[in-house]
Amino acid sequence: MTAPALVIKGLAKTFGENVAVDHVDLTVPQGSFYGLVGQNGAGKTTTLSMAVGLLRPDAGSAQIFGADVWSDPATAKQLVGVLPDGMAMPERLTGREVLTYLGLLRGLSKEVVAERAAELLSVLELDAAEKTLVIEYSTGMRKKIGLATALLHAPRLLVLDEPFEAVDPVSAASIKQILRDFVAGGGSVVLSSHVMALVEQLCDHVGVIDKGRVAAAGSLAEVRGSATLEDRFVELVGAGSTAAKGLSWL
Repeated sequence: MTAPALVIKGLAKTFGENVAVDHVDLTVPQGSFYGLVGQNGAGKTTTLSMAVGLLRPDAGSAQIFGADVWSDPATAKQLVGVLPDGMAMPERLTGREVLTYLGLLRGLSKEVVAERAAELLSVLELDAAEKTLVIEYSTGMRKKIGLATALLHAPRLLVLDEPFEAVDPVSAASIKQILRDFVAGGGSVVLSSHVMALVEQLCDHVGVIDKGRVAAAGSLAEVRGSATLEDRFVELVGAGSTAAKGLSWL
């Protein structure tokens, strides 16, 4: 395939009088590690939810390796693995049972599901919790089993919404290495975050979302210029005057 990993054109979404996403255009090149950054409430989650088919847009389109997410959802969803923010899990199943259940739902054979589940649990260091129910998982374990479900069907694109939020450093290091290996093997990753240092560490491309619009997009070097990504971000979203304010009694 020669098409970009993800193309978003004119995506828009309004909730009542609130414009959450205002005609966003973004292109994620194949083989890239793309960071989508913005303040809380900037529209990152809504944009990604529409881009992968979890939320119907009011306007615009999204294509995954050329397959339209809304007119050809079966093809598009076969190519993408998704880790939504706050992903709900079958709480009364073990990690292996979750993977088995979701793998069979995707039409994978029992043998393939069993093999991949065992490998994912081992690589993600969840095999020690073989008999532990998901309801007893820590936040880091939940993120890792969520990533396992996203990887199970061997997608070519991963879309991850805040995958490191509330994750301990050991689990975070493990997830980072898996994602780097995925990209090195030819995969593409879109990762949303409001942590600039994390995006700067991992990503080679970045898009800045502010108030539902794209404030900047391109390679990491193009977007940040001679500054740090955090400084450039603050400049783009106009937060300098707010950040400079102090508390009168301190």
